Amino acid sequence: MQQEKIQIYKTNSGNEVHVSLTDDTIWLSQKQIALVFDTKVPAINKHIKNIYKEKELNSDSTVSILETVRLEGKRQVVREIAHYNLDLILSVGYRVNSTSATQFRIWATQRLKEHLVKGYTINQKRLDQLQKTVQLIQNSITSETNLHEAKGLLNIISNYTQSFVLLSQFDSRSIQKGKLSEDITYEIQYKEAKFAIVELKNQLMVQKEATDLFGNEKDNSFEGTLQSVIQTFGGEYLYPSIEEQAAHLLYFIIKNHPFSDGNKRIGAFLFVWFLEKNKHRFKKSGELKINDNALVALALLVAQSDPSEKELMTQLIVQLIANR
Repeated sequence: MQQEKIQIYKTNSGNEVHVSLTDDTIWLSQKQIALVFDTKVPAINKHIKNIYKEKELNSDSTVSILETVRLEGKRQVVREIAHYNLDLILSVGYRVNSTSATQFRIWATQRLKEHLVKGYTINQKRLDQLQKTVQLIQNSITSETNLHEAKGLLNIISNYTQSFVLLSQFDSRSIQKGKLSEDITYEIQYKEAKFAIVELKNQLMVQKEATDLFGNEKDNSFEGTLQSVIQTFGGEYLYPSIEEQAAHLLYFIIKNHPFSDGNKRIGAFLFVWFLEKNKHRFKKSGELKINDNALVALALLVAQSDPSEKELMTQLIVQLIANR
């Protein structure tokens, strides 16, 4: 379990409840739940039993045994007492008093949000420190150094650090643009892309990985999608870099569904094809910027993303294929 944090919750009747915040949720004992909802412990116990009996929630995931210091007579005694998480607490609250449940839910949600933001801030500081440390060590190794193994290890650490930072930025919706390549030497065109899709379809049908519906255009939206990728304003590309055009090409094909079948596969195929045409598929080290497994995961992530997250998704793709 994560380290326990204590928050104080004050009820409408003036009761103060010491709330345990652990593992990104709220934990209360039956006695504390009774105080929160201004009722008796036997009533809370009855509701909890009914919740489990009706299989509304599972006891395995909603109960934790926590050590609690209690005053018994004049002595402070440590007891192991069952505590219940926020899901269970709110389920009880709706059965006892929905107004109190709503009030507590609002308070608990705010506390959890603060906890997660602080946790992210701490993690971000650690990531920054790791990145600075790696950079410092890299700068200290000159080209004349014979420590090939050390250089190899540092390259691995550096790559993983960049990935961790990118994931952290994605989680916090704060992806920062790096240096992009505006040397666009190939502009994707409808007729050539359509011909490439036909060739892909033929190969997949031989392998029995596609049906006749694969690649069939539902309307004119595919051509419109390609035009939107290379559109200009005042003689300048709206998406002025290879990375931005590739990212929007992948995103638009997957999300706009211009084909009766195969949108994710076609989007991924044209994404790689476009990068290859612009000599932008490989890192400086000769490695693929995105391997097959990563491309599949990225296509699925785009397909499942909310349309409101378009900018976030395209920024993620851009940074994954930026010059490194």
